[in-house]
Amino acid sequence: MTNTLDRRTLLRVAGASAGTAALAGVTLAGGAPAHAADGAFQHGVASGDPLPDGVLLWTRLTPTAEAQPGSGLGPEVGVTWQVAADPDFTTVVAVGTQHTGPASDHTVKVVVDGLAQATTYWYRFGHNGGWSPAGRTMTAPPVEAEIDRLRLGVVSCANWEAGFFAAYRHLAERGDLNLVVHLGDYLYEYGSGEFDAGGTVVRPVRPAHEVLTLADYRIRHALYKTDPDLQALHAAVPWVITWDDHEVANDQWSGGAENHTPGTEGPFADRLAAARQAYLEWMPVRVGVNGAIYRRLRFGRLAELSMLDLRTYRSQQASGTAVDDPGRTITGDTQMSWLKAGLATSSARWKLVGNPVMIARVDVGALPAWLLGPLGALLGIPQNGAALNTDQWDGYNADRNELVDYVRATGTRDVVFLTGDIHTSWANEVTTRSTGPNNPAAAEFVVPSVTSDNVNDFLGLPAGNALSALGAGLLRSTNPHVRWTELDGHGYGVLEVTRERCRMDWYHLADRTRAASTSRWVAGWSVGAGSAKLRKEGAPPA
Repeated sequence: MTNTLDRRTLLRVAGASAGTAALAGVTLAGGAPAHAADGAFQHGVASGDPLPDGVLLWTRLTPTAEAQPGSGLGPEVGVTWQVAADPDFTTVVAVGTQHTGPASDHTVKVVVDGLAQATTYWYRFGHNGGWSPAGRTMTAPPVEAEIDRLRLGVVSCANWEAGFFAAYRHLAERGDLNLVVHLGDYLYEYGSGEFDAGGTVVRPVRPAHEVLTLADYRIRHALYKTDPDLQALHAAVPWVITWDDHEVANDQWSGGAENHTPGTEGPFADRLAAARQAYLEWMPVRVGVNGAIYRRLRFGRLAELSMLDLRTYRSQQASGTAVDDPGRTITGDTQMSWLKAGLATSSARWKLVGNPVMIARVDVGALPAWLLGPLGALLGIPQNGAALNTDQWDGYNADRNELVDYVRATGTRDVVFLTGDIHTSWANEVTTRSTGPNNPAAAEFVVPSVTSDNVNDFLGLPAGNALSALGAGLLRSTNPHVRWTELDGHGYGVLEVTRERCRMDWYHLADRTRAASTSRWVAGWSVGAGSAKLRKEGAPPA
């Protein structure tokens, strides 16, 4: 039997014997998305990492005028929090007080447990008789629950100076999402004018200089969380988040970054520590042993989501045949073992992987060495061909081969990578030498940037120009496992997960530089259960 959901409860499962539960096709009632908050709670509210019995809640308090983000000023104070079964808070089910102060930049993170499984809740924070905007969140279904559907908003790469976050607004207004997956580059570290909208600063960042210190990173995080559309989406549904490089510095690796010069900017370790502290203060993310943020969340028997950290443990980027070196890694040994074991032993139908950088090959200018045989070695061509971007998995062939070979050896099916980073839209089949070109091991859906420059922006040309179209065509023709790519659009993805398929729909903005920009559906691709081959889909029902 299949349970019917009321409008208040997207994830409700009536009990262990209740059979299945639908997770979509309903609209949430009450608790309208929050707008930019005035007064003590200027940075909105957020929730994240839902478990069957609990969720993480977040806010930031400004208790006095001098207690501005990054200032290190202001008193130690207590903040009340409430979780309720209704948007009017007439039935409060959990309550407590959390203390905060300058040491945590007056941010508040509360781990609430003991909640009912698969249930929609509302939450808020209080101080001195006033309340924050209300947020809406959900707990996950029981691990073994039979779930019909899960719907995720998928986003990446939001550059403040390059435009407005209309993509977040469109996702917040949908009313049918269970959660948002953010794949990294939630913010950017650059100074004003260093990375904007094709040479135009749409809205200047604070601080105006490149962020380096703990105070700098706190101020930049605070700026982002004043955006009303970002606040609205955080308040509408829980988020599951990982970081990429720009949360610290461009092309970061375990010991440094392309955008860090120790001689003038100090030790990289100091900058890294500052960036990570601010991130963990300002983001609704759970942290594991030794500060690890790679983690796994389960949504019944339908889906398990493994979120990767591809910056903390990686080797420095390389080029040429060095990308084949088995001594280099993008995941680190511990995370790789965790990922492989989790995929192979999962009892969930779909194994989703939150993957900050593209895993599918992008061969450019030469056939892979494994197709050329001895000639490839003589010419010094990397195993998977001349890589376009060695900051991706293309720069770490040994790790990709290890993961794909393990997936094949264990007979693991229904693996889907959700990817960001490269500001463009892709539907890929993951192939290596061991799979051959016609037997992919997994599917990959890559979402565009929310605002960050992409191909036409770098070219100074309008979207849909002939050069971008030619580039997309060449990429597909030299990479048959790339089933579709679009190089100009900004926007977001919506992933629908059912027992039968995973389907990604891409939506692009009309104009990222306008807060009121409309969006339109541009493509849909799906992968069926038991197969890693992609299928093109028509537009979803209006």
